[in-house]
Amino acid sequence: MSVFTLPQAQKEEVLLKELSALTEHHRDRCEPYARILAANGYSGAETVADLPWLPVRLFKNLDLKSIPDDEVFKVLTSSGTTGEVSKIYLDKQAAAEQTRRLGATVQTVLGPRRLPMILVDTKAMLKDRRSFSARGAGVLGMSTFGRDHVWALDNDGQVDLAAIRGFLEKHGDAPFLIFGFTYLVWLHLYEVARDNGLDLSNGILIHSGGWKKLIDQAVSPDEFRARLAGVGLTNVHNYYGMVEQIGTVFLEGPSGGSLYCPDFADVIVRDPQTWRELPPGETGLLEVISTLPTSYPGHVLLTEDMGVVHGIDDGDWPGKRFSVIGRLPRAEARGCSDTYREAA
Repeated sequence: MSVFTLPQAQKEEVLLKELSALTEHHRDRCEPYARILAANGYSGAETVADLPWLPVRLFKNLDLKSIPDDEVFKVLTSSGTTGEVSKIYLDKQAAAEQTRRLGATVQTVLGPRRLPMILVDTKAMLKDRRSFSARGAGVLGMSTFGRDHVWALDNDGQVDLAAIRGFLEKHGDAPFLIFGFTYLVWLHLYEVARDNGLDLSNGILIHSGGWKKLIDQAVSPDEFRARLAGVGLTNVHNYYGMVEQIGTVFLEGPSGGSLYCPDFADVIVRDPQTWRELPPGETGLLEVISTLPTSYPGHVLLTEDMGVVHGIDDGDWPGKRFSVIGRLPRAEARGCSDTYREAA
């Protein structure tokens, strides 16, 4: 069942009610959040854009949780590069719900059956099951949608060509799933497939993050898709998400070129000087909205990413379609590939 069903006006009506209730839930259970709301004078919202946002960086400086310490089931950390990381606290209910909603989102393009899966990463990353990096959380979360997993990289971060060849010999004649962060897919799958004549034509690729290194190599998203088509990989879906709203992903539609908001989430683009909401076509700071964060007040977050809404109710799926343009100048580089180090 698709989670991309609600036209924008209907979605905003649903979200305003749910997010307003969630704001009060967190106000009652998270003292630092209550103090923030008191300081900015929040007393209610008439539109989704009126809801009080938190800068995503705040999770690096404050412990923000709406659950008691003895109910903390899992702590997730962001992929910051300066030693400062966000800590996201989940109880069992929140962890289960984010997994369920992530599943519903990706099954829109995968279908209900678990497919054989190539993970373009190394298993060595998953050492501490209680405290994950954003990269580890992403890989582990996506791995649940596959079966007969093969890791494309060995424990030293080197390409395991024999493992990839073996997987394709066994599963390459039918649909299979590929997941990896964008830069790793480029370096350790696309180039390897190109140089070794591997056929990926039955693959469905879901990838995210790490455009910075590709931009440094002058590889645009359009070129990325075009090059992958050269090794047969045409079913490609980028997504945008962050550990501060774990389980919520904004998924690229079948036509490419735009990200879409699931029914339980949305985006707003704000002018970085005035904070007013910008209309489609104007670039500003992305605010991400989700009903999933129940164990911590991360339901309305102002990111450090620039974006633009291209259109509303006029694409592959209903609602807003948008693109992420890049980081706010001087914002910390925190992408999953930016913390990646090539093995020597």
